[in-house]
Amino acid sequence: MFGTMKRGVNAYANVGLETGIASASPHKLIVMLYDGALVALLSAKTNIAAGNIAAKGSAISKAISIIDNGLRASLDKNAGGEIAANLDALYDYMSRRLLHANLKNDVTVIDEVHRLLADLREAWVAIGDKVEQPVAPAPSAMPKTPTLVSA
Repeated sequence: MFGTMKRGVNAYANVGLETGIASASPHKLIVMLYDGALVALLSAKTNIAAGNIAAKGSAISKAISIIDNGLRASLDKNAGGEIAANLDALYDYMSRRLLHANLKNDVTVIDEVHRLLADLREAWVAIGDKVEQPVAPAPSAMPKTPTLVSA
C-alpha cells in the first residue's frame, strides 16, 4: 500500500522537475545544478551522522557527478577565458576534496565544498537577476498612441 503511494509521489516530483528543466533558462539550469549539489552534500552529512555509509557514498557521488558532468561540463573555456579556467580548476578541486571526504567521512570537507558552492550559487543568482531583467524600450522609441487628452 505505501509503496504505491511513494511511487506516485516520486513520479509527481519527477514530472515537476522535468517541467522545470524544460522551461528553465540557461541561467536557471545552472542554479538548479548548484541546488542539486548542495542538497546532495546536506544528504551526505546527514547520512554520515546516521552511520549510513552507503547512502553517504551515493550522495557524495551525486554531488561529484553534478559538479563534473553538469557545472564543469557547461563551462565554455573559449568564450569564458580566465573566469572559466578558474571555475574549472575550482570544480576540479571540489571533486577531489569530496573524494577525500567520502574516504574519510570528513564532514569539515563537505562543509568547505558546500560553502564554495553556496557562494558560487549566490553570485550566479545575482548575475541572473541582472541578465534576465527585461529592458524597457526608450521613451522615444515607443509609438505615440492617441489618448483622450490628445484626441
